[in-house]
Amino acid sequence: MSMVRAESGSRHPGTVPARTVGGPTYAGAMSDLAAGFGYLVKGQRWVVRRGRKLGFGLLPGLITLVVYAGALVGLAYGADDLAGWATPFADDWSSPWQGLIRNTLTALVFVFGIFLAVITFTAVTLLVGQPFYESLSEDVDRDRGGEVPESGLSLGREIWISARDSVRVLLRVALYGIVLFALGFVPVIGQTVVPVLGFCVSGYFLAQELTSVALQRRGVELRERLALLRGRKLLVLSFGVPLTLAFLVPVVAVFLMPGAVAGATLLVRDLVDADADADADADADADTRRGGGPDAGSPFRPVSG
Repeated sequence: MSMVRAESGSRHPGTVPARTVGGPTYAGAMSDLAAGFGYLVKGQRWVVRRGRKLGFGLLPGLITLVVYAGALVGLAYGADDLAGWATPFADDWSSPWQGLIRNTLTALVFVFGIFLAVITFTAVTLLVGQPFYESLSEDVDRDRGGEVPESGLSLGREIWISARDSVRVLLRVALYGIVLFALGFVPVIGQTVVPVLGFCVSGYFLAQELTSVALQRRGVELRERLALLRGRKLLVLSFGVPLTLAFLVPVVAVFLMPGAVAGATLLVRDLVDADADADADADADADTRRGGGPDAGSPFRPVSG
């Protein structure tokens, strides 16, 4: 059984499970679909009820928004030229084929740019607002009761780890993006299935970025984080996909960011608690198979007839 243990002297004693939960039943899957969206809504409510948290949380998003807005405007103006440069073979094509292929490529380039912007917006905003979002996540844990894990690391070290892990995640996203970009040229599938898959991939990795704030405080490394999320895909998707759709509107993304971090912290509490229960059940089953059930060691163990 894999566990992530806090180092001695750390401010968050104990262990955090890093093992995935078994495949969900149909009822469990439906419950996860509702729960994921529920955590998103609860996170927004939590922040709105604490207006000061919302106010401070807007600044990192606004800074990132200005930078990204400029980049997307530049992409929109240059996409036509990029499409023409990439398709020199179509220079002598007659209408409508030349316009069809270049307009399709222009649209795909812009969609790909939006796809990357939605994913990297969260990563960059979390880096810009690292101290605030970590404090917000701690407040959510404290408000819900129980242990409030803290990383025990310096701010510089936390930012370095966040940046390193974000790059690793974004490389994965880029690989998926390249595959989806290529599939976008396939007739019918490229205009129907591929956009849906794109939103699912964006939502999954968006949720991964947001949950990294709470999971990093719990000492969970990137590999264990991804394994933990894979164990509850529907929960993660139902949290991340609606948020991805909302983030398509830049101003909305800024206002939803603090609540998204709060909701992701609630989701992490669910993931960690469920995984801890699964570990406890597995240990109990192992004890039973070894012949030591709950009555092992007791002087009142039942005697077979």
